[in-house]
Amino acid sequence: MKDRLVYSAYALGWAVLRHLPEPAARGLFDGLADFAWRKRGKRVLQLEANLLRVCPGVEEARLRELSRAGMRSYLRYWMESFRLPVWSRERVARDVRVEGFEHLREAMESGRGAVITLPHMGNWDLAGAWVALEGYPFTTVAERLKPERLFDRFVAFRESLGMEVLALTGSGVSVVGTLARRLREGRLVCLVGDRDLSEAGIEVSFFGEATRMPAGPAALCQRTGAALLPVTLWYDGPVMRARIHPEVPVPAEGDRQERTRVMVQELAGVWELGIREHPEDWHMLQRFWLADLPVRATVEAAAGRPAARPAAAAEPAGEPAAEASGS
Repeated sequence: MKDRLVYSAYALGWAVLRHLPEPAARGLFDGLADFAWRKRGKRVLQLEANLLRVCPGVEEARLRELSRAGMRSYLRYWMESFRLPVWSRERVARDVRVEGFEHLREAMESGRGAVITLPHMGNWDLAGAWVALEGYPFTTVAERLKPERLFDRFVAFRESLGMEVLALTGSGVSVVGTLARRLREGRLVCLVGDRDLSEAGIEVSFFGEATRMPAGPAALCQRTGAALLPVTLWYDGPVMRARIHPEVPVPAEGDRQERTRVMVQELAGVWELGIREHPEDWHMLQRFWLADLPVRATVEAAAGRPAARPAAAAEPAGEPAAEASGS
């Protein structure tokens, strides 16, 4: 029953919201965001806890302004995603502005292939639609959702935008192997890469505290020779802006694990700068830093490993699932 209700709610959103006039849709989702913000549920409180790491010392009033803007940004992502299937090519081109596109073009024209990796900022589906319209269809990865019909509908939606979507689990297909083949063919892979709290993740310093990020994007580039290109996204009034940053190179020294760690830390540094500039557009409503995961200390102690250090003992920040995740 719960699965049927969830699917019905999303199906209703796709069926109705795409046909609402733009001002009505935006007003509806702004109202939903404000309602959730005023209720101050656990997602809003966690968003504010995360924003305190991004903006240390921020006054309470300013923090509340940022969290309200953050909820509106997050609900804007959903509103746009429901409406994207009926947006014209001209609308997508008009509403997305990209800096640094030459970095992607050079990598693709060289035949190396590229991995675009980005944090949970702005609207990554809209950015993906723009990239596909520019002539670069790509492969990505999605976590399998429940109910199954909902996952299938998300996949069909993203494929309609020009994406090849690989299920992270349950398909019998080697996700990493498929991504590597696409890159060796000189194609493009896009992955969301800022959150991985599994043991497969790489521990990095982010805003002065320890967290884990996926190793997949950096590992794939080492394995295939593809270019690793970090991206940041943010909203600017009616448009969404994107910045494709210069390639993160593979270090000349160290073993594969050490090279991966250095590359992931460099990604973290790029994203840190982008999130600091536009904190309200980082849609991180979950626990993110290791210090916020009290269960981790219990698990590590049981395994005979030292627990993660508390926030006060974390090293200063550097200069921002499974092996790869594009959820």
